Amino acid sequence: MFKSGITLILGGARSGKSTFAERLAKCAASHVTYLAAADARDAEMQERIAIHKKRRPAGWETFEGDPYEICAAVKRIRGVLLLDCLTLWLTRLFLEGGLAENASGSEWQAREEQIRAMTEDLCSIPREGTHLIIVSNEVGFGLVPTYIMGRRFRDLQGRMNQLCASKAERVALVVAGCPLWVKGSMEESWQ
Repeated sequence: MFKSGITLILGGARSGKSTFAERLAKCAASHVTYLAAADARDAEMQERIAIHKKRRPAGWETFEGDPYEICAAVKRIRGVLLLDCLTLWLTRLFLEGGLAENASGSEWQAREEQIRAMTEDLCSIPREGTHLIIVSNEVGFGLVPTYIMGRRFRDLQGRMNQLCASKAERVALVVAGCPLWVKGSMEESWQ
């Protein structure tokens, strides 16, 4: 049986983080609610989503929605929840603000505070009978983006990963499909 709380799974692109999170969720419960944060705007993203859907067990429920709908779903659904992924969830919030590249630092700071409040809300939701597994990209290992929007997003992602990690009981970094527990352990996920 799973323990209530949060497990954060970090990793780079194609690191195996989603597959590991799915295996962890499968071990935790037969019924999992998969919270899909992707926005299928083009054929390539639609193909990625189809591959993820094919991998999921038939008994899993999928909830697709915008960041606000996902927060609302986490508040009302109990059991094992798998959010894949925080990066896409943040991207949608980041782009929704509509700030131009040349927006002032104070405008960006205000937008980041709004996003931080949403992330705090997401991480404060898990309660007794709920285990939230959050998948997120570790973008800090990459090159410094050459354009301002890329740098702002990379910085936001890093800060929100830190926030989620501070709220999580367990954090794993997945490299080449291999999980490295940096906070807590897999064994601590179960009662």
